[in-house]
Amino acid sequence: MAILAATAAPYRFHAFEVSYFSAKVRPALRYKTLWFEERRADLREVQRRTGLGFIPILVTPEDETWQDSSEILERLEERHPSPPLFPTTPVQGIAAHLVELYADEFATIPAMHYRWGSESREASARARFVAMTGDRRIGNAAADRMSAARLAVGASDEASEAIEAHTRELLDSLSRHFETRAYLLGERMSFADCALMGPLYGHLFTDLGSRQLLLESAVPVVGWIERCNFPNADQQGEWLADDALDDGLREVLGAMGRDAAPVILDTAAVVEAWADGRPQDLAEPPRAAGACETRLRGSAIRRVAQVYTLWMLQRTLDAYRALAEADRKAVDAALAGSGWEAVLAYQPRHRLAKSGFRLVFE
Repeated sequence: MAILAATAAPYRFHAFEVSYFSAKVRPALRYKTLWFEERRADLREVQRRTGLGFIPILVTPEDETWQDSSEILERLEERHPSPPLFPTTPVQGIAAHLVELYADEFATIPAMHYRWGSESREASARARFVAMTGDRRIGNAAADRMSAARLAVGASDEASEAIEAHTRELLDSLSRHFETRAYLLGERMSFADCALMGPLYGHLFTDLGSRQLLLESAVPVVGWIERCNFPNADQQGEWLADDALDDGLREVLGAMGRDAAPVILDTAAVVEAWADGRPQDLAEPPRAAGACETRLRGSAIRRVAQVYTLWMLQRTLDAYRALAEADRKAVDAALAGSGWEAVLAYQPRHRLAKSGFRLVFE
Protein backbone atom coordinates (compact mmCIF):
# COMPACT_ATOMS: atom_id res chain seq x y z
CA MET A 1 0.00 0.00 0.00
CA ALA A 2 1.34 3.43 -0.95
CA ILE A 3 1.90 5.82 1.95
CA LEU A 4 1.17 9.51 1.50
CA ALA A 5 4.26 11.72 1.42
CA ALA A 6 4.51 13.65 4.67
CA THR A 7 3.73 17.36 4.45
CA ALA A 8 2.62 19.82 7.13
CA ALA A 9 -0.62 20.53 5.25
CA PRO A 10 -2.18 19.39 2.00
CA TYR A 11 -1.37 20.85 -1.38
CA ARG A 12 -4.45 22.65 -2.75
CA PHE A 13 -5.06 21.94 -6.41
CA HIS A 14 -7.39 24.43 -8.15
CA ALA A 15 -8.54 22.61 -11.28
CA PHE A 16 -11.42 21.46 -13.47
CA GLU A 17 -12.01 17.95 -14.74
CA VAL A 18 -12.36 19.19 -18.34
CA SER A 19 -9.25 21.37 -18.11
CA TYR A 20 -6.40 20.47 -20.45
CA PHE A 21 -3.56 21.39 -18.13
CA SER A 22 -5.31 20.18 -14.98
CA ALA A 23 -5.20 16.75 -16.60
CA LYS A 24 -1.44 17.16 -16.99
CA VAL A 25 -0.76 17.91 -13.32
CA ARG A 26 -3.28 15.63 -11.58
CA PRO A 27 -1.56 12.31 -12.43
CA ALA A 28 1.73 13.62 -11.03
CA LEU A 29 0.13 14.45 -7.69
CA ARG A 30 -1.34 10.97 -7.46
CA TYR A 31 1.82 9.24 -8.69
CA LYS A 32 3.92 10.94 -6.02
CA THR A 33 1.31 9.94 -3.40
CA LEU A 34 1.01 13.52 -2.17
CA TRP A 35 -1.55 14.75 0.32
CA PHE A 36 -3.62 17.14 -1.76
CA GLU A 37 -7.11 18.55 -1.95
CA GLU A 38 -8.52 19.08 -5.41
CA ARG A 39 -10.87 22.05 -5.50
CA ARG A 40 -13.19 23.15 -8.25
CA ALA A 41 -11.14 26.13 -9.34
CA ASP A 42 -12.07 29.39 -7.65
CA LEU A 43 -11.21 31.76 -10.50
CA ARG A 44 -11.31 34.79 -8.23
CA GLU A 45 -8.75 33.15 -5.97
CA VAL A 46 -6.65 32.18 -8.98
CA GLN A 47 -6.72 35.79 -10.20
CA ARG A 48 -5.86 37.12 -6.75
CA ARG A 49 -2.87 34.84 -6.40
CA THR A 50 -1.42 35.05 -9.92
CA GLY A 51 -2.88 38.10 -11.64
CA LEU A 52 -3.92 35.69 -14.40
CA GLY A 53 -7.03 33.71 -15.17
CA PHE A 54 -5.34 30.41 -16.02
CA ILE A 55 -5.75 27.05 -14.35
CA PRO A 56 -4.59 24.93 -12.77
CA ILE A 57 -2.70 26.40 -9.87
CA LEU A 58 -1.15 24.44 -7.04
CA VAL A 59 -0.92 26.04 -3.60
CA THR A 60 1.80 24.45 -1.49
CA PRO A 61 1.59 23.55 2.21
CA GLU A 62 3.64 26.74 2.81
CA ASP A 63 1.02 28.78 0.88
CA GLU A 64 3.24 29.35 -2.16
CA THR A 65 1.41 29.50 -5.49
CA TRP A 66 2.66 27.51 -8.48
CA GLN A 67 0.95 28.24 -11.80
CA ASP A 68 2.70 26.92 -14.92
CA SER A 69 2.02 23.19 -15.46
CA SER A 70 5.55 22.45 -16.69
CA GLU A 71 7.08 24.27 -13.74
CA ILE A 72 4.65 22.59 -11.34
CA LEU A 73 5.92 19.18 -12.47
CA GLU A 74 9.54 20.28 -12.11
CA ARG A 75 8.99 21.69 -8.63
CA LEU A 76 7.17 18.58 -7.49
CA GLU A 77 10.14 16.54 -8.70
CA GLU A 78 12.56 18.75 -6.77
CA ARG A 79 10.57 18.48 -3.53
CA HIS A 80 9.46 14.88 -3.89
CA PRO A 81 12.03 13.09 -6.09
CA SER A 82 10.72 9.61 -5.30
CA PRO A 83 9.10 8.11 -7.25
CA PRO A 84 10.77 9.89 -10.18
CA LEU A 85 8.94 11.56 -13.07
CA PHE A 86 11.95 12.95 -14.96
CA PRO A 87 14.39 10.57 -16.66
CA THR A 88 18.00 11.53 -16.07
CA THR A 89 19.37 9.74 -19.14
CA PRO A 90 19.80 11.79 -22.35
CA VAL A 91 17.71 9.94 -24.94
CA GLN A 92 14.69 9.26 -22.75
CA GLY A 93 14.94 12.72 -21.19
CA ILE A 94 14.83 14.55 -24.53
CA ALA A 95 12.16 12.22 -25.90
CA ALA A 96 10.01 13.12 -22.89
CA HIS A 97 10.62 16.83 -23.46
CA LEU A 98 9.53 16.48 -27.09
CA VAL A 99 6.31 14.74 -26.05
CA GLU A 100 5.64 17.62 -23.66
CA LEU A 101 6.38 20.16 -26.41
CA TYR A 102 3.98 18.32 -28.72
CA ALA A 103 1.26 18.10 -26.09
CA ASP A 104 1.49 21.71 -24.94
CA GLU A 105 2.11 23.49 -28.25
CA PHE A 106 0.47 21.40 -30.97
CA ALA A 107 -2.05 18.95 -29.53
CA THR A 108 -4.32 21.84 -28.59
CA ILE A 109 -5.32 21.78 -32.27
CA PRO A 110 -6.96 18.31 -32.27
CA ALA A 111 -8.15 18.81 -28.68
CA MET A 112 -10.05 22.00 -29.56
CA HIS A 113 -11.28 20.53 -32.82
CA TYR A 114 -12.87 17.53 -31.14
CA ARG A 115 -14.42 19.63 -28.37
CA TRP A 116 -15.72 22.62 -30.35
CA GLY A 117 -15.52 21.67 -34.04
CA SER A 118 -19.17 20.69 -34.64
CA GLU A 119 -22.57 21.83 -33.42
CA SER A 120 -23.21 18.62 -31.49
CA ARG A 121 -19.79 18.61 -29.80
CA GLU A 122 -20.06 22.28 -28.91
CA ALA A 123 -23.56 21.76 -27.45
CA SER A 124 -22.24 18.92 -25.29
CA ALA A 125 -19.27 20.98 -24.10
CA ARG A 126 -21.50 23.96 -23.31
CA ALA A 127 -23.77 21.81 -21.20
CA ARG A 128 -20.73 20.51 -19.30
CA PHE A 129 -19.42 24.05 -18.73
CA VAL A 130 -22.79 25.18 -17.37
CA ALA A 131 -22.97 22.17 -15.07
CA MET A 132 -19.36 22.62 -13.97
CA THR A 133 -19.75 26.29 -13.04
CA GLY A 134 -23.28 25.92 -11.68
CA ASP A 135 -24.35 29.06 -13.51
CA ARG A 136 -25.81 29.19 -17.02
CA ARG A 137 -24.55 32.71 -17.75
CA ILE A 138 -21.01 32.07 -16.49
CA GLY A 139 -20.84 28.64 -18.12
CA ASN A 140 -21.95 29.94 -21.51
CA ALA A 141 -19.57 32.90 -21.29
CA ALA A 142 -16.68 30.51 -20.63
CA ALA A 143 -17.83 28.31 -23.50
CA ASP A 144 -17.94 31.35 -25.80
CA ARG A 145 -14.31 32.12 -25.00
CA MET A 146 -13.18 28.56 -25.55
CA SER A 147 -15.13 28.17 -28.76
CA ALA A 148 -13.42 31.27 -30.13
CA ALA A 149 -10.06 29.88 -28.97
CA ARG A 150 -10.57 26.91 -31.34
CA LEU A 151 -9.79 29.15 -34.28
CA ALA A 152 -6.98 30.89 -32.40
CA VAL A 153 -5.05 27.62 -32.07
CA GLY A 154 -5.69 26.73 -35.72
CA ALA A 155 -8.53 24.20 -35.48
CA SER A 156 -10.50 25.59 -38.42
CA ASP A 157 -13.22 23.79 -40.33
CA GLU A 158 -11.03 23.83 -43.44
CA ALA A 159 -8.29 21.88 -41.64
CA SER A 160 -10.65 19.36 -40.01
CA GLU A 161 -9.79 16.48 -42.37
CA ALA A 162 -6.05 16.94 -41.76
CA ILE A 163 -6.56 17.26 -38.01
CA GLU A 164 -8.57 14.05 -37.85
CA ALA A 165 -6.06 12.20 -40.04
CA HIS A 166 -3.26 13.23 -37.69
CA THR A 167 -5.28 12.16 -34.66
CA ARG A 168 -6.09 8.75 -36.14
CA GLU A 169 -2.42 8.11 -36.92
CA LEU A 170 -1.39 9.16 -33.42
CA LEU A 171 -4.04 7.02 -31.72
CA ASP A 172 -3.13 4.02 -33.89
CA SER A 173 0.55 4.31 -33.02
CA LEU A 174 -0.18 4.83 -29.33
CA SER A 175 -2.51 1.83 -29.32
CA ARG A 176 0.19 -0.41 -30.77
CA HIS A 177 2.69 0.90 -28.23
CA PHE A 178 0.39 0.44 -25.23
CA GLU A 179 -0.41 -3.12 -26.22
CA THR A 180 3.08 -4.03 -24.97
CA ARG A 181 4.10 -1.14 -22.69
CA ALA A 182 2.28 0.34 -19.72
CA TYR A 183 3.64 3.86 -20.30
CA LEU A 184 5.52 5.80 -22.95
CA LEU A 185 9.03 5.05 -21.66
CA GLY A 186 8.39 1.54 -20.41
CA GLU A 187 6.76 0.31 -17.22
CA ARG A 188 6.97 3.55 -15.22
CA MET A 189 5.11 6.81 -15.72
CA SER A 190 7.08 9.93 -16.65
CA PHE A 191 6.32 13.60 -17.14
CA ALA A 192 5.80 12.76 -20.84
CA ASP A 193 2.76 10.68 -19.87
CA CYS A 194 1.49 13.53 -17.70
CA ALA A 195 1.82 15.99 -20.59
CA LEU A 196 -0.01 13.75 -23.04
CA MET A 197 -2.86 13.32 -20.57
CA GLY A 198 -3.72 16.98 -21.23
CA PRO A 199 -5.19 16.43 -24.70
CA LEU A 200 -6.05 12.74 -24.41
CA TYR A 201 -7.82 12.82 -21.06
CA GLY A 202 -8.59 16.50 -20.42
CA HIS A 203 -10.34 16.83 -23.77
CA LEU A 204 -10.74 13.65 -25.79
CA PHE A 205 -11.77 11.31 -22.97
CA THR A 206 -13.93 13.72 -20.97
CA ASP A 207 -15.96 14.74 -24.05
CA LEU A 208 -18.74 12.43 -25.25
CA GLY A 209 -18.03 12.33 -28.99
CA SER A 210 -14.29 11.86 -28.77
CA ARG A 211 -14.61 9.41 -25.87
CA GLN A 212 -16.61 7.20 -28.23
CA LEU A 213 -13.76 7.49 -30.75
CA LEU A 214 -11.26 6.31 -28.13
CA LEU A 215 -13.44 3.45 -26.89
CA GLU A 216 -14.16 2.21 -30.41
CA SER A 217 -10.72 2.61 -31.99
CA ALA A 218 -8.08 3.03 -29.27
CA VAL A 219 -8.86 0.80 -26.29
CA PRO A 220 -5.17 0.43 -25.31
CA VAL A 221 -4.99 4.23 -25.06
CA VAL A 222 -7.99 4.15 -22.73
CA GLY A 223 -6.15 1.60 -20.62
CA TRP A 224 -3.16 3.94 -20.43
CA ILE A 225 -5.47 6.81 -19.39
CA GLU A 226 -6.79 4.66 -16.54
CA ARG A 227 -3.25 3.79 -15.44
CA CYS A 228 -2.17 7.44 -15.48
CA ASN A 229 -5.19 8.59 -13.50
CA PHE A 230 -4.67 5.84 -10.92
CA PRO A 231 -0.94 5.17 -11.18
CA ASN A 232 -0.38 2.80 -8.20
CA ALA A 233 3.20 4.04 -8.10
CA ASP A 234 4.35 1.36 -5.65
CA GLN A 235 3.44 -1.32 -8.21
CA GLN A 236 5.17 0.20 -11.24
CA GLY A 237 8.26 -1.15 -12.95
CA GLU A 238 11.08 0.83 -14.55
CA TRP A 239 11.83 2.85 -17.65
CA LEU A 240 13.48 0.84 -20.40
CA ALA A 241 17.05 -0.16 -19.57
CA ASP A 242 20.10 1.38 -21.24
CA ASP A 243 18.28 4.63 -22.10
CA ALA A 244 16.40 2.81 -24.85
CA LEU A 245 13.42 3.87 -26.93
CA ASP A 246 11.50 0.90 -28.26
CA ASP A 247 10.10 0.73 -31.78
CA GLY A 248 6.59 1.56 -30.59
CA LEU A 249 7.68 4.84 -29.03
CA ARG A 250 9.75 5.73 -32.09
CA GLU A 251 6.59 5.31 -34.15
CA VAL A 252 4.68 7.54 -31.73
CA LEU A 253 7.39 10.21 -31.83
CA GLY A 254 7.29 10.12 -35.63
CA ALA A 255 3.52 10.54 -35.71
CA MET A 256 3.95 13.57 -33.48
CA GLY A 257 7.05 15.11 -35.02
CA ARG A 258 6.24 14.95 -38.71
CA ASP A 259 3.09 17.03 -38.23
CA ALA A 260 3.85 19.08 -35.13
CA ALA A 261 7.44 20.19 -35.68
CA PRO A 262 6.74 22.39 -38.74
CA VAL A 263 3.78 24.07 -37.02
CA ILE A 264 5.77 24.73 -33.84
CA LEU A 265 8.73 26.14 -35.79
CA ASP A 266 6.51 28.32 -37.97
CA THR A 267 4.87 29.70 -34.83
CA ALA A 268 8.24 30.37 -33.21
CA ALA A 269 9.43 32.13 -36.37
CA VAL A 270 6.54 34.60 -36.17
CA VAL A 271 7.28 35.28 -32.50
CA GLU A 272 10.96 35.81 -33.23
CA ALA A 273 10.23 38.12 -36.17
CA TRP A 274 7.99 40.20 -33.92
CA ALA A 275 10.68 40.26 -31.23
CA ASP A 276 13.25 41.47 -33.79
CA GLY A 277 11.30 44.70 -34.18
CA ARG A 278 10.04 45.22 -30.65
CA PRO A 279 10.92 48.39 -28.70
CA GLN A 280 14.18 47.69 -26.87
CA ASP A 281 12.72 48.85 -23.56
CA LEU A 282 9.80 46.39 -23.80
CA ALA A 283 10.54 43.84 -21.10
CA GLU A 284 7.30 41.85 -21.12
CA PRO A 285 5.96 40.51 -24.42
CA PRO A 286 2.25 40.24 -25.15
CA ARG A 287 0.75 36.77 -25.03
CA ALA A 288 0.38 36.77 -28.82
CA ALA A 289 2.72 38.13 -31.48
CA GLY A 290 0.45 38.17 -34.53
CA ALA A 291 -0.89 35.58 -36.92
CA CYS A 292 0.99 32.50 -38.08
CA GLU A 293 0.35 30.96 -41.48
CA THR A 294 1.37 27.32 -41.54
CA ARG A 295 0.22 23.98 -42.94
CA LEU A 296 -0.86 20.59 -41.67
CA ARG A 297 -0.82 17.74 -44.18
CA GLY A 298 -1.29 20.21 -47.01
CA SER A 299 -4.14 22.11 -45.35
CA ALA A 300 -3.66 25.77 -44.54
CA ILE A 301 -3.61 26.59 -40.84
CA ARG A 302 -3.93 30.11 -39.54
CA ARG A 303 -3.30 30.45 -35.84
CA VAL A 304 -2.33 33.02 -33.26
CA ALA A 305 1.42 32.97 -32.62
CA GLN A 306 1.61 32.50 -28.87
CA VAL A 307 4.84 33.78 -27.32
CA TYR A 308 4.68 30.88 -24.87
CA THR A 309 5.51 28.51 -27.74
CA LEU A 310 8.99 30.04 -27.93
CA TRP A 311 9.36 29.56 -24.16
CA MET A 312 8.48 25.87 -24.38
CA LEU A 313 10.74 25.38 -27.40
CA GLN A 314 13.56 27.11 -25.50
CA ARG A 315 13.09 24.78 -22.50
CA THR A 316 13.43 21.72 -24.74
CA LEU A 317 16.50 23.11 -26.49
CA ASP A 318 18.12 24.08 -23.20
CA ALA A 319 17.80 20.49 -21.99
CA TYR A 320 19.24 19.19 -25.27
CA ARG A 321 22.15 21.64 -25.40
CA ALA A 322 23.08 21.01 -21.79
CA LEU A 323 24.05 17.45 -22.78
CA ALA A 324 27.59 16.40 -23.50
CA GLU A 325 28.42 16.11 -27.20
CA ALA A 326 28.38 12.31 -27.13
CA ASP A 327 24.96 12.32 -25.48
CA ARG A 328 23.59 14.75 -28.08
CA LYS A 329 24.83 12.41 -30.80
CA ALA A 330 23.03 9.53 -29.08
CA VAL A 331 19.84 11.58 -29.01
CA ASP A 332 20.22 12.52 -32.67
CA ALA A 333 20.69 8.88 -33.66
CA ALA A 334 17.71 7.73 -31.61
CA LEU A 335 15.41 10.39 -33.10
CA ALA A 336 16.62 10.19 -36.71
CA GLY A 337 13.63 10.14 -39.07
CA SER A 338 11.16 11.22 -36.38
CA GLY A 339 10.54 14.69 -37.80
CA TRP A 340 11.99 16.36 -34.69
CA GLU A 341 15.44 16.97 -36.18
CA ALA A 342 14.67 20.55 -37.25
CA VAL A 343 13.40 21.38 -33.77
CA LEU A 344 16.60 20.19 -32.10
CA ALA A 345 18.65 22.13 -34.67
CA TYR A 346 16.77 25.39 -34.14
CA GLN A 347 18.76 28.37 -32.81
CA PRO A 348 16.46 30.94 -31.13
CA ARG A 349 17.48 34.57 -31.51
CA HIS A 350 15.63 35.70 -28.39
CA ARG A 351 15.47 34.27 -24.89
CA LEU A 352 12.62 34.40 -22.43
CA ALA A 353 12.57 34.07 -18.66
CA LYS A 354 9.91 34.10 -15.97
CA SER A 355 9.30 37.05 -13.66
CA GLY A 356 6.70 35.89 -11.19
CA PHE A 357 3.98 34.36 -13.34
CA ARG A 358 4.81 36.33 -16.51
CA LEU A 359 7.24 35.89 -19.37
CA VAL A 360 9.93 38.55 -19.87
CA PHE A 361 12.84 38.93 -22.25
CA GLU A 362 16.22 38.04 -20.78
